[in-house]
Amino acid sequence: MGFFTEFKEFAVKGNVMDLAVGVIIGAAFGKIVDSIVNDLIMPLIGKVVGGLDFSNYYIALAGQDPTLPLLEAKKIGAVFAYGNFLTVALNFVILAFIIFLMIKQINRLKKEAPAAAPAATPEDVVLLREIRDSLKK
Repeated sequence: MGFFTEFKEFAVKGNVMDLAVGVIIGAAFGKIVDSIVNDLIMPLIGKVVGGLDFSNYYIALAGQDPTLPLLEAKKIGAVFAYGNFLTVALNFVILAFIIFLMIKQINRLKKEAPAAAPAATPEDVVLLREIRDSLKK
């Protein structure tokens, strides 16, 4: 029973619960960033470079017709989907930048903990210092 008790203590600790909440919020936040990249940013970039959709850029490795959409080409055989990789990489960069800005803002808003007042010197130390000072005279 020691193992299960130890596991229960570990699982119920505040850090594990905080981590679980962070993972759930992170997954939801990741979906938001995916939408921003796929629905807002990539279409704008595609428009700038001639109306092309990056997610359908690939190199056919099984002799597929290069005009097929990526999903159709994958059904036929292997493809080197570098456009999808570019989309995911851009997604990561945007997510990392947003997290950087959030952490920077949180650090800026954190108030420095006030320095603790020095502990009062014990009475016997004060008395010994007085004796030392009087002997020096």
